Amino acid sequence: MTATRSRLVIWLSVALTVVGLALAAGAMDRLVLSRFESPGSESLDTRAYLGKEFDEGTPSVLLMVTAKQGTVDDAAVAAEGRKLEQELANQDGVAEVASYWSRGNSPAMRGTDSKQALVIARMAGTVTEARTKLGEFSPDFSRDTALVKVRVGGGDEVFRQGAEQSRQDFLRAEMIVFPLVLLLLFVIYRRFSAALLTLGMGLFSVITTLALLRGVTYFTEVSTFAANLALVMGVGLGVDYSLFVINRFREELRAGRSTAEAVEHAVANAGRTVAFSGLTVLVSLACLLLFPFPFLRSFAYAGVATVLTSVFAALVILPASLARLGTKVVRKNAEARSDEGWWHTTALRMMRRPLLWGIPALVVLLGLATPTLSLTFGVPDERVLPKDVSSRMVQQDIRDNFAGEEMDAIQVLRPGQAGTGANRDSIDATAVALSKITDIQQVDALTGSYAEGRKISEPNESSSRFESDKDTWYSVVAGHHGLDQDIDRVLSDVRTTAAQGASADANEVRIGGYPAELKDFRTELVDRLPLVFGLILVVTFVILFLMTGSVLLPAKAMVLNTLSMGVMFGALVWIFQDGHLSGLLGFTPSGSIEPSIPILMFCTAFGLSMDYEVFMLSRIKEEYDRTGDNVRAVAVGLERSGPLITSAAVILAASFATYASSGVVFLKMLGIGMVVVILVDATLIRAVLVPVFMRLAGKANWWAPAPLRAVHDRFGISESAPSDPVGERSDTAGVGVTSGRS
Repeated sequence: MTATRSRLVIWLSVALTVVGLALAAGAMDRLVLSRFESPGSESLDTRAYLGKEFDEGTPSVLLMVTAKQGTVDDAAVAAEGRKLEQELANQDGVAEVASYWSRGNSPAMRGTDSKQALVIARMAGTVTEARTKLGEFSPDFSRDTALVKVRVGGGDEVFRQGAEQSRQDFLRAEMIVFPLVLLLLFVIYRRFSAALLTLGMGLFSVITTLALLRGVTYFTEVSTFAANLALVMGVGLGVDYSLFVINRFREELRAGRSTAEAVEHAVANAGRTVAFSGLTVLVSLACLLLFPFPFLRSFAYAGVATVLTSVFAALVILPASLARLGTKVVRKNAEARSDEGWWHTTALRMMRRPLLWGIPALVVLLGLATPTLSLTFGVPDERVLPKDVSSRMVQQDIRDNFAGEEMDAIQVLRPGQAGTGANRDSIDATAVALSKITDIQQVDALTGSYAEGRKISEPNESSSRFESDKDTWYSVVAGHHGLDQDIDRVLSDVRTTAAQGASADANEVRIGGYPAELKDFRTELVDRLPLVFGLILVVTFVILFLMTGSVLLPAKAMVLNTLSMGVMFGALVWIFQDGHLSGLLGFTPSGSIEPSIPILMFCTAFGLSMDYEVFMLSRIKEEYDRTGDNVRAVAVGLERSGPLITSAAVILAASFATYASSGVVFLKMLGIGMVVVILVDATLIRAVLVPVFMRLAGKANWWAPAPLRAVHDRFGISESAPSDPVGERSDTAGVGVTSGRS
């Protein structure tokens, strides 16, 4: 239908693009910011309870006040600090404010040199509302007076500035990606019309994906970072699928078919592979929906929308356009295509001596994957931003000049331990015990403040925040080492200690605060991994079986893809965890990796690797079905798919590479990690290990038990080879390799 009604399809597509553009224009304003938190977790329940019963919450914004002369205890500086506190409290969106001075000169809120002190605040509303309001007044509080210097920091300010940086990276990537991809496509096609048409499919995918994301925002939260993924994957997949359809269209034209027939056969054959390929990517990214985190689910929405729009563009809009352009997409004075090019020759070389080539390639890949063994999951902090960003500088001052982090205080709720004067002895004993825990700098309670097993100050006006006839809670400030290196142990010790000497047990004590929220997030994330990874593997195996009719080839694909994932994670650990190339790439290593980004990368990279696997195996199987010759099928299939896979990989890698220069470490990791896995997959995996494996497996490549064979005969897919013009293809697989029908 797309060929016979091409004009109608094109005009409808133009109209759809215009509507999508109008909707996409407002998409960025609808996207929201997310915190690293697990819905329904103990830490969030504790936050909600403290908010309801004590009108307390977790602060997320701070003012760093630095005395230019004297100390923060000087009367003039103290007066300026209280004035700042009151001014901050009057800002729209600020729910609660406290300071070093209003907390009775709390040591946890004063620098070790007594020249710096903190004003902290809790924002009201959702994270997006909070950071939007923060963005309105934050610049006004970055000031330099005769008495003090003031800078804004805190978790919300760090991630607000990170979101601003990601938006800037998105716009910069747009300006780089489209001209770069157009240039690469022109080099591949040598026809501007074909290059522009292919890029147009990618542009359509990006526009309509953003439009769909805007629609999703009316039902659920979608993170601003999803737009970054939509850009690179929209361009990458839109271009990838178009490359394969146009290449098949050219083959059909060279086989002597008319334009209409060539379109029909290209869609009927390559189109089915595109659909199954898209399904593999869709499944991998859709599995992110199994995580109960809006942040990761946002990438699932973006990924699924990108696949759907890319496949639609390749199978509906592109065929209609090809029907109108016809031979204009064929390279002028192009020589007859041969099945005995570089990929054919390389495949035969690998298969003549499979162990000679396969073992070294395997050793290299395993060596590159080795750093994965030291992978350490950690929590994100201000080091995700460049050194010169204001909030990053504030947090660095806290690391260097403060014994603990008041903003990251652990909130310990003791149900049943009434926060009243009559219960003072019990509260005092609990606070003393908590202050003795290793890496705990200070404990604040109804009865005063404590450190190293002794009371350091009596109750003050801020102590009333712990009062209640039913329960009480404790603010436990941990040191930097405990927060960064040993938080699980600290939280466990706090829970156990808080339960001692009372009717409560460790399970009844409730733990909240930012460190607990991050731990709950990480725990939930890791607990879901087996389910997510298992589902991806099972569904992908089924898809590849339906395409090949083999049980060994899908298993081989799983093993090789897992190997390429290992290389990607090895690169992440070596670069971002261990800090190699940090100077060149412009970031500060933290000694660990935040787990959600690698999981996102796994789902994305695994899907894209299977994308290439589907295209490669479809051409190999096509030749095998035609000749029954395993060796020839591998050599010819790689010759037909290899150049396209390489071209698609270069374009996709170039798209992701635009984020390698991002100021946000998360995007930098995404860019570099995806470039590594795409290039490794398109070279060592496809050029060496695939032909080596298929040569060693021989007849077993195409084996399946009789019941599964019957399933494949009924539901499987395959492509039909176009009629070959006389003399265009060689009938021999090459010299020096014995082949036989399996």
